[in-house]
Amino acid sequence: MYPALSPGMIGVELPFEECARLAAEAGFKGIGVDLGAAAEDSDAVRQVLEKNKLSPAAWGLPVEFRQDEERFRAGLSRLAEVSKAAKQVGADRCSTWILPFSDMLPFEKNFELHESRLRACADVLAEHECRLGLEFVGPRTLREGHAHEFVCTQEGMLELCEAIGTGNVGLLLDSFHWHTSHGTKEDIHKLCDALLVDVHINDGVEGRGPDEQIDAERRLPGETGVIDLAVFLQGLKEAGYTGPVTPEPFSEELRRLPAEDAIRKAAEAVLRVWREAGI
Repeated sequence: MYPALSPGMIGVELPFEECARLAAEAGFKGIGVDLGAAAEDSDAVRQVLEKNKLSPAAWGLPVEFRQDEERFRAGLSRLAEVSKAAKQVGADRCSTWILPFSDMLPFEKNFELHESRLRACADVLAEHECRLGLEFVGPRTLREGHAHEFVCTQEGMLELCEAIGTGNVGLLLDSFHWHTSHGTKEDIHKLCDALLVDVHINDGVEGRGPDEQIDAERRLPGETGVIDLAVFLQGLKEAGYTGPVTPEPFSEELRRLPAEDAIRKAAEAVLRVWREAGI
């Protein structure tokens, strides 16, 4: 596995080539690829990656599967083109998050909808040898006040992956959601590289227990020590995970910094917990 940067996750908006240079200088080993640029000139994107010795990180599923059928079909119709561009630059990992509630559909109906729509997405991705990672969203505070709960644990998400049944679907595992869903090191030990597509790391807000954490309020990896990232990362290593590990702190402080400083600070945080975990 390797530390990777997704510029948008820390509020950085710069041309891909500049982001790649700054990421490499800061110590990242991977970066989220500009798929628009890849579609226009895949050779140029590959050259940027090679020049900076960076591997591609995961890219977000560009299909709106959570709303009406028309929007879903429109996104699905474009997925093959995006997947082809991604594969041409070696970006064969795609991921998305699953809303842990519905105000319209009870659990079983919602499960059937997700199974059907995500299978259609996974089939297209498979044609281009890409994998799909599904993220369970753990905070109890996010589910409160909604009519129907949905999948919000590792076990539940693995059941959805199995039901989809295409062979190229696994987890996007986020340390914040692992923590807020009361995940354990034993849960991570149940995983293997084939079940892991993408990983995000971050920290919780100090003074809050797992059930009190708020989804949009997080900290840089290792900033508070609320989440045991040493156990989390060691578990991933033991599972044989080979993909990107990307910081997703939802930090307004980081977003206010100049791009170079934000990237450097994010890298410092990731590399510190990396060392502390003995990776």
